[in-house]
Amino acid sequence: MAQGETEGVAASDASKASPWPVFVALGLAVGELGVFMGLYPVAVGGLLLFVGSVAGIVQEAGYSERPWRLLAGLGAVLVLVGAWVVTSQTGVRVDAVLGAVAGADDIVLRGFSIAAAGVIALAASAAGAAVVDGDPLAT
Repeated sequence: MAQGETEGVAASDASKASPWPVFVALGLAVGELGVFMGLYPVAVGGLLLFVGSVAGIVQEAGYSERPWRLLAGLGAVLVLVGAWVVTSQTGVRVDAVLGAVAGADDIVLRGFSIAAAGVIALAASAAGAAVVDGDPLAT
């Protein structure tokens, strides 16, 4: 192979930069800002951007064929983390959780925003699998 050909291949590979790392970093920063500052819609949006971008970058790297399972797994992790934050403040009693929500307890609401992002990620994963890949329940 001539030297000009290898330079052409390297130049074309360099021009195919992935946009995912920017969205991963932006999603993590925005999600973190929203959770710690108590900006609940910002927290949910940032966390969704983060987990969606992680699923996308993993697919683009060739580690998975479709991003839906990883998105569902990351959504489940967010639900578990959100539930842990809520139960660490209120315990597992329903009346304590409802009392904290009625009293607008900031930490409990932050836990709910994390869990809400996880639930939305789970729903998006199921919808993506159904719309893009066809009926996931079909044999």
